[in-house]
Formats: sequence, C-alpha cells, structure tokens
Amino acid sequence: MMAGLLYCVGTMPRDYYEVLGITRGASDDDIRKAHRRLAKEFHPDRNKSPEAAKRFSEAQEAYDTLSDPQKRKAYDQFGHAGAAGNPFGGGQPGASGPWQNVNPEDLEDMLGGLGGIGDFLRGGGVGSRGRTGRTSRSTSRAGSNIEIETTVDFTTAAVGGVRSVTVRGEDGKPTKIDVRIPPGVSSGSPLRIAGRGNPGMGGGPAGDLILHIQVAPHPHFRRDGLDILIDVPITIAEATLGTKVSVPLLKGMVDVRVPVGTSSGTRLRVPGKGIAPLGKAAGDFYAVIKIAAPPSLSDQDQKALQEIGERLPNPREGLW
Repeated sequence: MMAGLLYCVGTMPRDYYEVLGITRGASDDDIRKAHRRLAKEFHPDRNKSPEAAKRFSEAQEAYDTLSDPQKRKAYDQFGHAGAAGNPFGGGQPGASGPWQNVNPEDLEDMLGGLGGIGDFLRGGGVGSRGRTGRTSRSTSRAGSNIEIETTVDFTTAAVGGVRSVTVRGEDGKPTKIDVRIPPGVSSGSPLRIAGRGNPGMGGGPAGDLILHIQVAPHPHFRRDGLDILIDVPITIAEATLGTKVSVPLLKGMVDVRVPVGTSSGTRLRVPGKGIAPLGKAAGDFYAVIKIAAPPSLSDQDQKALQEIGERLPNPREGLW
C-alpha cells in the first residue's frame, strides 16, 4: 500500500529532470537542493492539496534515481526503462526502495521538524502515528542525575582527599564510587562528578552524580572562610609573664609565642597555614587565647595572688 502511494501513478511517468526542475547537466548539489525544495512544498503533512501526495512521490522517485550515479547513468541512456525492474525505480529485482539515498535526520530537519519521514524510514509510512496520535521519533536520551547527601570529616574537607560513597541507580543496585574531595569544600557545597549518574538511553550520555556535602565538626578546629581557628587555654601566669605553646595545625604542629600580658580572646596568627583551595591563596591559622582560671588554689597561692591583685591597676577604670 505504501509503495503504491510513493510510486508515481500512471503508465507514462514524467521526465525526472522535469519533475525536479533541473537540467540534465545538473550537479549532485543541484539535485539535492531541488529535491529539498519540492519535498518541503509537497509533503503530505504540510500540503493538503489533492496533488500534493503525487507530486511528493514524483519528486522522491526522481531524486532516488538521479542521486544514485549508476541509476542516473542508466536513466540517461535508456530513460524510464533503465530505471525499471521494480516499482521503486531500482535497476535490479530486490534492490532497495526509495529514500535509500536520503539521510533521515537531514530530511526531517529539511521538512521543518515533520516526523513522518523518519517514521517511514523506520517502517511506519509517511505521517505514521502511534496510539497517542503524536508522531513517533526514535531519539537518544541522556541519563538522569543522581543526587545524594554525604558527610565528610573536617580535615578531609579542609585539605582534600578521597572518600568512598555508595550510590544506588534506577536499578536499585548499590555501587561504591571513590570521589576526590577538593580542598576547601564547605557544608552545602554541591560536588558534581560527570558521567557517574544513571545511564542514558539510545546511546545518550550518562547523567552526573551530584554530592551535597555536609562537613562534620572537629573537636578542636573551627573554620572562618579559609581561616582555621583553635582555642588555646593558658594559665594566668602564662598570660601575664608570656610563654611559648605548641599547637596542632591541619598538618603537623607549630610553636606559638604568647606575648607578655596577653588577654583572653587574643588571636595569634600563623600566616598561610589555613585552608588552601586549588588555585587560590591559602588562609591563615589563628590560635585564640583563652585564660583558664584554676578551679582551686592552696591557701598560700590564694594569699599570694590576693596580694598581687591588690597592687594591680583596675582594668575597668574609665570604661563606664
């Protein structure tokens, strides 16, 4: 039935060059352009005139013959007899039918998005439609993303490292993936790993894995932007007389000098020892001094401290 529609009805088909409106010396590009113009004009899904289907079939039959070098040579020598042998214009019985020289996607684009030609090439006929009434098209589809939340320890988030996460795709199977955590990642930061989401369909690319990072608190360190802070308790005597204390960094240790008369809350800076994201300057490290009063004193120490306190100036003098 479809062959009957596409084949030019009648016993005396028109000259193929006349059908396409070109000369016998036309180039391959001329043939293609002429066919493109006529297909757009007479496609049955676009042109509802009684002659449209016939003209469309004529143009396709002409193009099928003239776009094939061997068929064109036979046609130029013997006319329609040279292209005879089956109703599709092939020279040999069993030869492939029309549309064999047309790129389906190119022609669908040429027809302004009409899906019928693609359906015909896939065996559905011109303008074939599915149960929903919409034109069916075989297309690839990218896989969907997988989004999960994962908790990263403070040190890994600060200096970077590798973390293993378990991912469940659309099939429900758990898969362990080692993910490289970049230095400086913070809570709420999305981390995208390309191509590790659900697989695509029809040759489409896989989706991405998107990790929503939560950073676990540290027992000693806290973060302020790219700076790292740690509370360092010292005694009243150390704060008054000055001292040197050893404190931990993100990596290793550092000796920090506490000046004479340091007050509680003073920040002692160690430059460049904070968080160092890739391609950015590192933050700083701060030892935050906390003067720790002794919970109890001997009678002798209490008396000595009281005598000292009586000789010290009032720190609140003139404040209010």
